[in-house]
Formats: sequence, C-alpha cells, structure tokens
Amino acid sequence: MVIYNEYEIEMLIASLLIILGFAGLIFGANWLVEGASALAKKNKVSDLVIGLTIVAFGTSAPELVINSVASFDGLPDIVFGNIIGSNNFNLFVILGIAGLIYPITVQTSTAWKEIPISLVSAVLVLLLANNFFSQQQSEISRIDGIVLLIGFSLFIYYVFTQLKHEKVEEIAYKAQPNYKIWGLIILGMAGLIIGGKLVVDNSIAIATDLRISQKIIGLTIIAAGTSLPELVTSIVAALKKNSDIAIGNVIGSNIFNLLLILSISSFVKPIAYNPNFNQQLFILIGGTIFLIIAMFTGKRKKLDRWEALLLLSFYVIYTIYLVAKEL
Repeated sequence: MVIYNEYEIEMLIASLLIILGFAGLIFGANWLVEGASALAKKNKVSDLVIGLTIVAFGTSAPELVINSVASFDGLPDIVFGNIIGSNNFNLFVILGIAGLIYPITVQTSTAWKEIPISLVSAVLVLLLANNFFSQQQSEISRIDGIVLLIGFSLFIYYVFTQLKHEKVEEIAYKAQPNYKIWGLIILGMAGLIIGGKLVVDNSIAIATDLRISQKIIGLTIIAAGTSLPELVTSIVAALKKNSDIAIGNVIGSNIFNLLLILSISSFVKPIAYNPNFNQQLFILIGGTIFLIIAMFTGKRKKLDRWEALLLLSFYVIYTIYLVAKEL
C-alpha cells in the first residue's frame, strides 16, 4: 500500500485541479466560439468584429481577475509578467499553433489596421512604463492608466464604426434562439474564467513550492495559464476554419490586455515597473512587426504554415533560454 505524505497530497490535489481547469477551458472556449459565431450570423455582424470584442474580452477575463488581485496585493512583477507574457504567448504560440493547423487568411482591415493598432499599443506601454514623457520613477501611474483607457475607447469606437462598412456574406444557416446563444456565451465565459483561475492558482502553488521567482511565474506559468482560453478558442476556430475568430481573438485580446486590463490594474494601485521587462516588450514589438511583414510575403494577407512555425519555434527557444538563465 502506497502512503503519501501531506506535501505529496497537496501536489496531487493541485495537479487534479489544474486538469479540471483545463476541462473548463476546453468546454468554455467551444461554447463561447459557438455562441459568438451564432450571434454574429444572426445580427449580420462579421466574425472578425465578434472576435475583436466579445471573444477577446471573454478570453481576457482571467488576466483581468489575476491582474486586479496582483495589483491590489502589490505584486508588480506578476502584473507585468502576466500582461507581457500573455501577449507574447498569444502572438507566438497561439497564432503559431493555429497557423500550423490551418493557414490563417487575414482581412485587409486586419493587416492594415488591427495588427498595427496592437503594435502602437505595445509601443505606448513601453514608453509610459519607462516614463519616457516624464522624469518620475518607472511605473504605470493612474494618469498613464487614463491614457491607456482613452486608447482603448478609441479602439472600441473604431471597431464599431467598422460595422457600418462591413459586408457580411449571406450564408444559409439555422437561426438559434437568443436564450441559447447567450446561454452558450455566458457558460463559455464562466468556464473560461473558472478554468483559468483553477489552472493559474494551482500552477502558482506548485511553482512556489519549487521556489521559482515571481517574474518567471508571471512570464511563463501565469501568462500561459491565463492565455489558455485564447489558445483553446483559436484552436477550435482554426479547426472550424474560421480565420476571423482565430486572428481577431488574438489581436483583440492583446489590445484588451495592454489598453484595458493594464489601465484597470493601475486604477487599483499604481504599478512599479521593472525595466528588465523591456526585453520582453521588445520581443512583443518585434513579433508584431514580423506578423505585419508576413501579411505581405508569400501568400498575401495570410499567415503561412512556415511563418507560423517560425513564431512557435522562436517562443520555445526563448522560453528555454529565459528559464535556464534564472535557474
């Protein structure tokens, strides 16, 4: 008979809760994509707009919860590690995997507008965090948060002005009743939030026992954990050959994280910035520039499989280097 000590039992429970969290993420993502797509078709709204708004907000909910708590508890490395790490995970891993499953065809507005908006957002955070416009200590202050929130408001205004110019292809489909559509969306978001929290909380518990630093936890475990909704959502969308949801989810989520989640976190408490995160921000900026270039090479306005493989390979190699350097 095998006898487990208290430590092993705690680790086993944490591992089981992580598995349960994964289940919540998988089911939640599937429900959210199904409900959001049905809502788009019923209201003649493009999948891209739904991906940039409803799906992006739903999959960014774990980052919002974790960052608000971390900001309140005075854990700036967790806040920035989660935001920057999640965005890099979204860009390099999620688009990489989704693009390997099914090459992502990008609309003209995405190539020329949405992706550049995410680039400008990353540059803005880099400048504000390093207090490029003032001589104060490096931080995201509440004033910086207001600037980010104004930027987010302009983004939302842009998205909804696009509705006036969107031409949705008429496709025969069986209309779903509103209660079913919103039921799927609400259940999906609930599954994502609860599943994401289970994965992140228990991953932190395991990582803490293994004496891993907050910066590494934020950039890797928490970033990956809170990005799992985006990962599963985009994989499901890619399997369904819905490029607009796949790309809209990632780009929209990155913009939400930088402009909305970070601004809300700063309102809870000003966030001290560690300049060591500049390297990760430069990687995010560089990766976004690569994505823009990829739109105009090979098959135009499409993320080809070899480009997706480059994104994924870079992230794996860099993460191994990052963890090895800290150990």
